[in-house]
Amino acid sequence: MSELVKHTAVTDLLAGVTVIRQNGSLPSAVADITADSRKVVAGGAFVAIAGTQTDGHEFIEKAIAQGAKLIVHQQECKNYSEEVAYLQVPDSAVALGVMVGNFYGNPSKQLKLVGVTGTNGKTSIATFLYHLVEEMGEKAGLISTVENRIHSEVEPTAFTTPAPHELHELLARMVAAGCRYAFMEVSSHALVQHRVAGVFFAGGIFTNLTRDHLDYHGTLQAYRDAKKMFFDALPPTSFALSNLDDPNGTFMLQNCKARKEYYSLTNLAYVKCELLSQELAGMHLRINGADLYLPLLGRFNAYNISAVYGAACLLGFDSAEVLRVLTLLRPVRGRLEYCVIQNRVGVVDFAHTPDALEKVLDTLTAILPKGASIIGVVGAGGDRDSGKRPLMAAAAVKYCKKLVLTSDNPRHEKPEDIIAQMYEGISSELRANVFCNVDRREAIRMAVALSSQGDFVLVAGKGHEAYQQIGDEKFPFDDVTELRLALEKIR
Repeated sequence: MSELVKHTAVTDLLAGVTVIRQNGSLPSAVADITADSRKVVAGGAFVAIAGTQTDGHEFIEKAIAQGAKLIVHQQECKNYSEEVAYLQVPDSAVALGVMVGNFYGNPSKQLKLVGVTGTNGKTSIATFLYHLVEEMGEKAGLISTVENRIHSEVEPTAFTTPAPHELHELLARMVAAGCRYAFMEVSSHALVQHRVAGVFFAGGIFTNLTRDHLDYHGTLQAYRDAKKMFFDALPPTSFALSNLDDPNGTFMLQNCKARKEYYSLTNLAYVKCELLSQELAGMHLRINGADLYLPLLGRFNAYNISAVYGAACLLGFDSAEVLRVLTLLRPVRGRLEYCVIQNRVGVVDFAHTPDALEKVLDTLTAILPKGASIIGVVGAGGDRDSGKRPLMAAAAVKYCKKLVLTSDNPRHEKPEDIIAQMYEGISSELRANVFCNVDRREAIRMAVALSSQGDFVLVAGKGHEAYQQIGDEKFPFDDVTELRLALEKIR
């Protein structure tokens, strides 16, 4: 791929940036833009952002010492250098996004970019849309929790929604590769931190809202309002597609200026979907009167497919062709990914919230053979919302004949403490069927040993992740591999 064209003229970079005050004469151009003082280059611009861990305003002098010629700041500066230009702005994070977008030539304006936000379903919807559009003969890009894609090129991903520099560069590379469409997950963290500032969306999709990330947002209302920011910012030329069946589905679009449409399994809507039947091999849906069979499972996937169908139609694709291509879709890695070994069904899913876990278990219960049971392996991540831990265990034990509580990504917490908090969510009369094992590998083996022929063994929480994070280190660990190995050893 040829080197990306970067726009360095200051007048171009500041297009769309609101400036409160200017000190010093602006340079004609800058070499680069960064919010990390360690990455400042000679003749570059430094944007000082007050973050949750550090305040960039404290590193302005360091940035100048490294050669910065333009300082963009939100707070008042204590000192001014005569050799440097200063721009005070209402919000440095917003300014950074807009400036970086300009730096890369606003690639999002050259794509039909659709953002997906909500608690559950973001990865599946964005990934399904990517594969659908590619199957329709168009080049597309994908930005997701699992992976990033630039047409056929696959890259690993570190964050659900990348930081502004990485995001705009990725979009620019998509444009350079000939992509006309792109689909991305938009997290609540990214919205609050203005990581998508300067990004122009052709459409937005809302999936659902349940408890998650309260360690960051504090309250469910704050979490909800963060999601709503996305739709409030959509322009009139875009579309907004929301889940009518979710209690927050209409709320999300209250102040939205975009074209507003809905999808539903229970009400009349732009996309009306019915889940007619399902078995291990897949499900039978009826969408706007048309029947189709998909190798997917779960009522939640019926919602996901409804959103995909609606978004594709709103992007201008032929509805009949969309329905045809939908039947070619396959499950997203780590989302109800299953195998059948030794007359048992092993299932791996990313479910890491009480709601997602309950939906997965409800789906498996609906297709269980007569006399079969679910044996579950469930953990909860460390350094994250601790309030959901007992709720996850309570949800799991309702469906599982036997339940093994274990370690997920403990990070900087003791796994024993996390498991103990989960255990508190289980009523005393059900605890006889609950086991605890800190070692995730041994927990999976234990669950398989507790299973009988015909049973489903569910390993939840990590899904596609091929690692386990303990402290700051990530160790190789893949639920799919471990579950397969455990099932193969059954005699």
